[in-house]
Amino acid sequence: MFDALADATRRRILALLVDEGELCVCELTAALDDIQPKISRHLAVLKDAGIVVPRREGTWMFYRLAALPAWAVALLTTLAAGAVPELKADVRRLKAMAGRPARCAA
Repeated sequence: MFDALADATRRRILALLVDEGELCVCELTAALDDIQPKISRHLAVLKDAGIVVPRREGTWMFYRLAALPAWAVALLTTLAAGAVPELKADVRRLKAMAGRPARCAA
């Protein structure tokens, strides 16, 4: 868990997932204003650590937080509560994204 949290990009991804619930790779790419291969690489690290789980819907890959112990949820909640200063700008870019994918019920 702590190795996964050591990277600033992964902390930003987790803060967005805490804030938004579930996001597509394209949404994370737009929100973080970064390239898709880099976001996907960080998501793979988070998935391997058991922190996020993927869900495929057509051509879209969505990620959400995995079922985690209470201490881990509390730790991740602090990311969205102010520990990630870039979160406001990331959410602003996410909300401005055109063509966000629609979601079916997970």
